[in-house]
Amino acid sequence: MINFLKKVITARWFLVLIALAILFYFLQRDTSPGGQPLVGVSFSKFHSDELKLDWKKVYQSALTELGVKNFRLSAHWPMVEPTNGKYNFSELDYQIKEAQKNNATVILAVGRRLPGWPECHVPDWAGKLSQSEQQKNILQYIEATVNRYKGYDNIRYWQVENEPFLSFFSKETCGNLSEVFLKSEIDLVHRLDPTRKILVTDSGEFGTWVGAYKAGDIFGTSQYLYVWFKNMNLPFRYPIGPWFFRLKENLVKTFYGTKPIIAIEVSSEPWLLQPIIETPMDILLDRMGPNKFEEMIELSKNSGFDDIYYWGVEWWYWMRENGHPELWNIAKVLFAK
Repeated sequence: MINFLKKVITARWFLVLIALAILFYFLQRDTSPGGQPLVGVSFSKFHSDELKLDWKKVYQSALTELGVKNFRLSAHWPMVEPTNGKYNFSELDYQIKEAQKNNATVILAVGRRLPGWPECHVPDWAGKLSQSEQQKNILQYIEATVNRYKGYDNIRYWQVENEPFLSFFSKETCGNLSEVFLKSEIDLVHRLDPTRKILVTDSGEFGTWVGAYKAGDIFGTSQYLYVWFKNMNLPFRYPIGPWFFRLKENLVKTFYGTKPIIAIEVSSEPWLLQPIIETPMDILLDRMGPNKFEEMIELSKNSGFDDIYYWGVEWWYWMRENGHPELWNIAKVLFAK
């Protein structure tokens, strides 16, 4: 009996060593691209409006003062189709044309779930529809949007939905994920514009990456370090670093093949439980001051991504307008490289 137990213990330690060796392999294996990644920002009229900013001034400042050459823009459904069957493309027309004039590329996100709380954005008229009717209208709005902009040379990728597999987040407004409907959205965009690849995204911290990685031609992840957990009522820093994202990247590439991986949403504005404009300045600077912004830049650069898009340009501008240009100045250096 004693000899049997010794054999069991030895076998378990052997399995532990095997597991550690595999983990070390995936941590050390370098699948990142050579050369410098492209850097860009997410820009949203929706978020500019939340900050009570002139969105055109913010956008032009990002283009000309910061010299941003890569944007992720969002075709929020309520903005594009405020009335059933009547489309408003004026804001997106301006953004995409101005980007083209300044030799800037655009990733254009379409779908119901797009960047910005409450995650799922539905026009008032569509909120009263059944799920099947709403989905039918979503496909119509996506088709109208893709057809309008697929002729622009500076459209780089289409993003379909935002973190659709993160179903537990904002479930009260988004409901459960329908992978069948997501596939129909992706198939529609592929059919309308077979010349461009489709980006599907997932959470960097909580997402498994598997569903989104398999669904799209390009995979995009968020990167957050500093958050606020409502139930704990305190700010929190995830105990992760570049190794965490390299490990996940190596795993999905090993098991599901190699494709580009973008850091599509690197958090560089404070995570809050109330609007930014209602938050005292000392709290804003504590949650995402210059030091933490620099930390996020280093995290994204050292994680081995093909491209990096930062989230918070509207807030950098708002801070500058409110007497704190430090973040804007850091961004100037970032995009000048």
